[in-house]
Amino acid sequence: QVHLGESGGGLVQAGGSLRLSCAASGRSLNNNVMGWFRQAPGKEREFVAAIGWTGDTYYADSVKGRFTISRDNAKNTMYLQMNSLKPEDTAVYYCAARSFGSVLHEKSIEYRYWGQGTQVTVSS
Repeated sequence: QVHLGESGGGLVQAGGSLRLSCAASGRSLNNNVMGWFRQAPGKEREFVAAIGWTGDTYYADSVKGRFTISRDNAKNTMYLQMNSLKPEDTAVYYCAARSFGSVLHEKSIEYRYWGQGTQVTVSS
């Protein structure tokens, strides 16, 4: 059974930075595509970024140039460095992993494993 646990969320002022972590346990996810999604109140869950097992990355246009996704396979952990945060980045952030395949999908249905989420709040 795969378990994903996010950490690093919190309250930050606009223009600030946060680094989210997603630690995987149960089995290695080094060969799996992993991603970050977020969900703001009253809105649908949306794609933020994804990373392949080779380190290839893909970002939503809304975060491109501000967020950086990375992974440390030795630690079975994925990260999301968020810079120049805006109030519209406020959401619960979820990490996720695909069970197979190498495509960096934007659709949440393509991801099998999910964490419980961590709240990120950006004040203006």
